Amino acid sequence: MPARRLAIPAVLLLAGVGFAADKPTADDQARFFENKIRPVLVAQCYSCHSTDTPKGAKGGLKLDTAAGLKAGGDSGPSVVAGSPKKSPLIAALKASGGMKLMPPKGKLDDAVIADFEKWITDGALDPRKANPGSDAGGAVKADPNKGKDHWAFQPVKEPTVPKAGAWATSPVDAFIAAGWADKKLTPVADADKRTLIRRVTFDLTGLPPTPADIDAFLKDTSPNAYEKLVEKLLASPAFGERWGRHWLDVARYAESSGKEQNVFYPHAWRYRDYVITAFNADKPIDQFFKEQLAGDLLDSKDDTDKANKTIATGFLAMGPKSHNERNRKQFELDVADEMIDAFSQGMLGLTVACARCHDHKFDPIPTKDYYAIAGIFTSTDLKIGNAGTVGGRGGIPAAKLPDGADVPVGPTLSKAEVAKLREQADDLKKQRDEALAEMRKNQDAGIRLVGITTRLGVIESQIEQYDTDNQHKKIAMAVTDRTFTKDMPIHLRGETDKTGEVVARGFVQVLGNASVKIPRGTSGRKELADWVASAKNPLTARVYANRVWLHLFGKGIVTTPDNFGTTGTAPSHPQLLDYLASTFTKNGWSTKKLVRELVLSHTYRLSSDYHRGNDATDPDNVQLWRMSKRRLDAEEIRDAMLAVSGDLDTKPADGSPVAKLAGTSQFLGRFMGMGTMDTNKRSVYLPIVRENVPEALELFDFPDASLVSGARDDTSVPAQGLYMLNSPKVIGWADAAAQKLKKYDSETEKIQQAFKMTLGRLPTTKEEAAATNFMTKFKKTEARNVGGGGFRPGGLRPGARTPDVDAMAWSALVQGLFATAEFRYLD
Repeated sequence: MPARRLAIPAVLLLAGVGFAADKPTADDQARFFENKIRPVLVAQCYSCHSTDTPKGAKGGLKLDTAAGLKAGGDSGPSVVAGSPKKSPLIAALKASGGMKLMPPKGKLDDAVIADFEKWITDGALDPRKANPGSDAGGAVKADPNKGKDHWAFQPVKEPTVPKAGAWATSPVDAFIAAGWADKKLTPVADADKRTLIRRVTFDLTGLPPTPADIDAFLKDTSPNAYEKLVEKLLASPAFGERWGRHWLDVARYAESSGKEQNVFYPHAWRYRDYVITAFNADKPIDQFFKEQLAGDLLDSKDDTDKANKTIATGFLAMGPKSHNERNRKQFELDVADEMIDAFSQGMLGLTVACARCHDHKFDPIPTKDYYAIAGIFTSTDLKIGNAGTVGGRGGIPAAKLPDGADVPVGPTLSKAEVAKLREQADDLKKQRDEALAEMRKNQDAGIRLVGITTRLGVIESQIEQYDTDNQHKKIAMAVTDRTFTKDMPIHLRGETDKTGEVVARGFVQVLGNASVKIPRGTSGRKELADWVASAKNPLTARVYANRVWLHLFGKGIVTTPDNFGTTGTAPSHPQLLDYLASTFTKNGWSTKKLVRELVLSHTYRLSSDYHRGNDATDPDNVQLWRMSKRRLDAEEIRDAMLAVSGDLDTKPADGSPVAKLAGTSQFLGRFMGMGTMDTNKRSVYLPIVRENVPEALELFDFPDASLVSGARDDTSVPAQGLYMLNSPKVIGWADAAAQKLKKYDSETEKIQQAFKMTLGRLPTTKEEAAATNFMTKFKKTEARNVGGGGFRPGGLRPGARTPDVDAMAWSALVQGLFATAEFRYLD
């Protein structure tokens, strides 16, 4: 290993980092079982292995209860938690180890088997209760009327603000202080101004404050200095980029389908830009939700407004899809199920999709409610603009935007490039005709034909993006109503060929106003949007207010932000949550007003200091007697290094590289290269291809883009430290930052500026001495290496800009500061 990397002092490198395994929470595991495992057991296994099997469960194996699955059958347990290789269930699914294939009618898809392996590896958690035979999906057993007793299904009522002393500067503080009184807690001191500007700047913009910003704030002694800073940050274009990214986590934003073929979605970036613009404009969240569910059906003031509302419905089209699915009905049901899961968790904090095969096991949502909503989404048509998969299957056209709309066109190809694509398409058509003729004589020619038609489908999809003048068309990823809309029957056990009672389209009964008259010939999405975005809906405002709180305080008042059902956690401050929800709707569903109120509160401005007595009573800081330290998100870490380097390009991206790659031979998202970052744009503009997320994001807990993710994990693993130590990108950013230090004369000034650029503060006397000592030793070591021929200048770091030893030393110091816990955490 190069001496430069060994020389970084331990005091700077990875300070305060512990290593821990990344294991899904119990709630995540339960959701995975309900979404991925139980539906397969119901559809594929219960007919032979359940309590109500007419002739008894085969082999004594009953898979319709947790106890039955755990006990196994006549030959012993079917699952060994933590070890798929030792689990007979996996051997049966693979027909390996002498086991007969199960189910006997045909092997399950590899992706399904992989889900079972993941479930077992994570511990085989089975949340089912002992209620055998209840997965049939027929008679309604969940009782919405009785279920209304749950706190989250009660109407939001504005509570009385508790009386509070002088410490409280807002109603938020009064509710928090009331909790302290009950537990005899005492708040810690306020954060100092330097800590506060770093905290609020990252929270509102996702970027660090510059040294000049910090100096200006410290010098401003006016009583409203902090309020002025908050207003400046709320007005910054970076606000939409930061808070838009929060919603993109929930919206499972990605630019490919995932699953077997992982086909590119070349127009997904339009939805990303719509979200960022919406947050910068402070679009009311009720309107924001309406547009994402039914923007194409809403009134518009002009073509541009119509286009943007159509683009908003990309929310529904955005999810993962199996474009290889040959059964059209199965594909439609799976797409509708994914839409239900996304909107119900994202907007309502409710897992409605768990009622697809059976009544919801925990919440009062009968299967009937699921199919009332499913009828809305099966009456909805996808518009994607993807290239299709092997053999040209699965290609779905994009939505056409109004000709008069003022919308960006994104990355384009030149006329020569489009002409070349058309030539390639003509040539492939000739090859296709030849292969078809050859197949009449030689069946082996079918393999060649598949390859030809696949390439032709990809190229034709790319050509379709351009008009006859070779200009990029105004098209988008979206949804529209189908010309033929209808109610859906209940699908028994979720199976496509077993149907029961037809259910009128409607909503979730337990939330009230579930019955609605849907106009003939329409899907019902507009009515659904109105119901979701109503202030009378007990969940929508609560769920969103909780999401905002989570992003400012590190965890939600409800710590399961995507699940407000009975298996979710109860709110730590229920009255505060209802206060926030009710004032949020009264203030016009404004995100910025809610954010402003929270960051101006005294609670937000507390320091993260330790207090022994408080810690003994409330070690998890549930009562917020201090501000909890929290790690920066993956995007913030990357963007902060870019900002310090001086290379950050703050202009919005022009579309996405995926838009151009969609018509190349590399149209599948699994190819190596999309994980690289050859752009200095903010991380929100990096291409997000499912299963191939950029390394800098993936290593620091970027969420699974196939799932609704209201809260990210926060892990510390060795790979993170290795990335900060060895990544050519990190080294390059450190090199660039080192160049900025050249303008300072003395070594002391340079060290002080290095600390100010990275950590927002001056070094302590001890740190300054350690840095000086490091610089001296580093330069001596590198001078010997260079002079002795061990290393040539600039050869230690890929892409190094500065071959001289002095610059290398300053770069190493900056890189060491990047690697500290202080750089990556907020106090």
